[in-house]
Amino acid sequence: MFKKDSIWLGLGAGLLVPALAFLIVELIKQNLTILAKDDLLYIGCVALNLLLLKYFDKRDMDLAYRGVISATFVCAIIFFFYKFSL
Repeated sequence: MFKKDSIWLGLGAGLLVPALAFLIVELIKQNLTILAKDDLLYIGCVALNLLLLKYFDKRDMDLAYRGVISATFVCAIIFFFYKFSL
């Protein structure tokens, strides 16, 4: 479906990983009331893309690397709109 090194692979992975982490954080928040201030957890969801960046950098997948960077900016913008709209 995807070429081995494509911007779409990076963009998809860069959006999927924080989305899954966000769902996990939401499930944890429902069970633990101590996590009422969850801003750091949401930033951590976006920061997980650093692991993807390291993975794609080691394998010299420059286009996928660019896709992850683009997805990270999109996720960060979504986070700030989410944070300041509450």
